[in-house]
This record gives sequence, C-alpha cells and structure tokens, in this order.
Amino acid sequence: MSTVSSPILAGCDFPALATHYPLADGRETRRHYLDSAASTLALESARQVADALLAHYANTHSQAHFSARVTSHAYHWAHRQVLRFLRADSERYSAIFAGSGCTALLNRLARTLAARRPERDIVLVATLEHHANDLPHRKHARQVIPIPLTGAAPALGAVDLAALKGLLERYAGRVNYLAVAAASNVTGIVNPVHDIAALAHAHDAWVVVDASQYLAHAPLALSDTGAVERELDAVVFSGHKLYAPGSPGTAVIRQALLTDREPDEVGGGMVDDVTLAGYQVTARFPDREEAGTPNIVGAVQLGAVLYLLQNIGMARIHAAEQRLLRRLVTELTALPGVRLYGDPDLERTPRLGVASFNLVGLEHGLVAAVLNDYHNVAVRNGCFCAHPYVRELLKPDLWALDLDVDAADAEAKIRPWRGMVRASLGLYSTDADIDALLTGIRDLLARPEYYRALYTVDAEGEFRHRTFSIAPATLFDPEALLDRALERLSVSRHVL
Repeated sequence: MSTVSSPILAGCDFPALATHYPLADGRETRRHYLDSAASTLALESARQVADALLAHYANTHSQAHFSARVTSHAYHWAHRQVLRFLRADSERYSAIFAGSGCTALLNRLARTLAARRPERDIVLVATLEHHANDLPHRKHARQVIPIPLTGAAPALGAVDLAALKGLLERYAGRVNYLAVAAASNVTGIVNPVHDIAALAHAHDAWVVVDASQYLAHAPLALSDTGAVERELDAVVFSGHKLYAPGSPGTAVIRQALLTDREPDEVGGGMVDDVTLAGYQVTARFPDREEAGTPNIVGAVQLGAVLYLLQNIGMARIHAAEQRLLRRLVTELTALPGVRLYGDPDLERTPRLGVASFNLVGLEHGLVAAVLNDYHNVAVRNGCFCAHPYVRELLKPDLWALDLDVDAADAEAKIRPWRGMVRASLGLYSTDADIDALLTGIRDLLARPEYYRALYTVDAEGEFRHRTFSIAPATLFDPEALLDRALERLSVSRHVL
C-alpha cells in the first residue's frame, strides 16, 4: 500500500467523487474514477459560476437591458479566458465556441482549409489521432498521408520528426496542413507540437492541433519560445475533458485563416446587415464565426474552469499528476502478465496521465467489467475512437493469436482481443485510486477462470455478470425526480 496523497483541490470541489455504488460481492463503496480521458468530472466552483449567471440569463448580442448586458459581458469574458489560457495574441487569434466538443470545429477547419488552398491537395495526419482529428481531414482533403511514429509496437512513441521532415520535402508545395494531437487519448504520449510547427511552417504548411487530451494536464502556449515560426495555427479542445461537462467545443484560430472567406456557418449574429437581395458578413471576431444563439452557460462554465486552473498553476497540476503517472506506469510494467502500450520510458517519451494496458489471456471487456463490478474502479475499454493507432499498438498481440485469417470465424475470434483497458488520471486522482486499480488487477491475475465463469458476452461484445446487475434507472431516474417536482408544484398551486 502506498502513502496517501492529497489532490490539489479538495474533494468538495468534485462532488461526484462521493458517489457510491453497490458491488457484486455485496459491498457498497465509493467509486474510483479513472476514466478522465473520456470525460472529466465537473469542477463545482466553476459550475456555481455558471449557475449564478442563470439569475441574470438572457440572450447575447444586445445591450438593451441589464440581463442582456450581463450575459454578453460574461460570454465575452469566457472568450478572453480561452485566449489567456493559451497565451494567444487577441489581435491575431480568436477564440471560437461551437458544437458539443472539438469535433464540430475540426470538421469546420477541414472544410475551410481545403477550400482555402485547393491546389495543395495533401494533409498529413499523425498515426495516433482520435477519429475527431482524423476523419474530417479524410472527408475533405483529396489525399491524407499518415505521419509515422517513433519506436515499434507495442512501445510506439511520438511523431517521428525525421520522417515528418522527409514527407514535407517529398511533397513540397502540396501539403496544405498537418493535423496532430498534442497528446494521445490512448497512451497519453505527448507530441512535440512546436517542433512540428517549425517544420511545417518552413514548407508553408499550417498546423491544426487537437489539445483535448492535453490542456487539463499541462500548460500549453501557442508558441513555446515566442517565435512566430513555432506558433500553432489552430488549437481545438473539448470542455468536457476540462472539468466543464456541457460546455461547447472551443478553438483558438489564427484570424488570417478565416478572413476573406465567408464563414462556414451562417445565421443570426454573424452579419451586419441583411436585405432581400443579400447579406453582409460582419468583420468582427468571434461574432462572424459563431452563428446563432451560443451555449452561453456552458462557455462561461468553461471560462471559469480555465480561470481557476490558470490561477492554481498548470505547472503545479502537471507536476502532481506526473508523480502519480510515474507510479502507475512503474507498477503496471512490474506486474507479470500486464502489457502496457506506448513507450514506457517517460524521459524518452513524455506522456500525460493515461495508461492503456491488457492482461495476458484476458479479454479487455472482461477486465473492465470485473474492475467495475468487484472493485468499483471506473476504466474504459475498447479502441477509444482511435482505431488505426490501437491496431498498430496491438499488432504483436493479434499476430500472437495465430488465427487462420481466411477462416469464416476469424473476425469473431479476433474481435474480443482488438482493444485494451485504459486508466486515466484527473485533477482529483489520488494514490488510493491507483491502489484500487492495482488491487483489482492482481485479483484478476490470481483468479482469471473464477471471474471468467461469472460472465457471459452479449451480442454487442459486452461482458455481463450472470447474477449481478444494477439497472441505471435505479441510480438515476429523471422521471422520478420530475414527478416529485410535479407533486410539489401541485401543492403550490393548491395553496394558491
């Protein structure tokens, strides 16, 4: 058992940490949330700021009354927090909110950049990308070429800068932009995005960075040195991975990439005038890029999170997480029967708070199910919307299955093994969470057949306990909550 660590923020800042669930062995315990790479828990103090805004809520784009002024001021404040967080020059960059994650903005960027330089027909995309920063470019670019990674599976590393340089030289004059994650959502491995930007800019190519998996864990500036050639052209991220569930997707984009072209989306708020004969797009940023009524409350909640994180200090947050991560990686690699993915050398290949692994001879779905049902450890399993990368990492394991690829049932036999288990850290993670994960893994490794006999596999490939099941509606039933509210309303009406 390790010494107990204290998170930077108290547990009361994350009320969801107190959630208890009944387990298959009859106990009821607090959950250990190790699924932050998918979505982080809500930061209560930021949520309170958003709730306080509701007392003044009105639509933006008006100064006609008190509430409209308050709401517009708060919404603009949220934009400023985004620019401040990335140390972006507000004269050259704009913060834009859209959609419910970074996917909408990445699709918009892919369409916009493809149309801006149609003569440049190639986009380079890192092999480790999430589908959000892969599929939009495949759809809108004429040709997408993967950027290789260093190392060999299963210990692949970050983007191979020498290979990238070779691709830029080979396709000189044809590369429109590069799409690359600041950190992988599968392994947490960090890409040298500023080095990548310098290489790309030397060939007049732009750089689009998906920072969704990065910004909650470490500081990131548009330029690490202040040099323009090392500046990122567009950075996108999702607030639900930044302790602000329900917030919009966000992008910080060089204004020059968007000017002189009509915005991708049109509607209310992005025009100066509309007549029967036509309309005039406003030159104001970010208004021209945010058609319609925005997610005001979500944006303000995200702005509040960014304000808090900046004042706590991202370097401090990063250092605390790195201590936990080193322990997690070290102990996982020391356990016989555990396969860790991605280069485990944190000095050679930096990574953030993510560790994906498999247990030899055990399906990833079974591992995740047992960790949940018997240890109340919330992890994720599968391919994490990064299928090409996961396939590359798993190649040695899948070859080891020695299946006849021409057999009719080959795909069915491979499917349960095509994935991994992911444990991911957040601002609230502690040594106790890692202890719970490691205890569960040791338990599984000691009694694999015992647990296998307790589960069946459904048509979707999910492992279901034969006798233990908790219906989600027994834990959270919106209709029951609303029915009680209706009863209170009925009493109030009767009194009136």
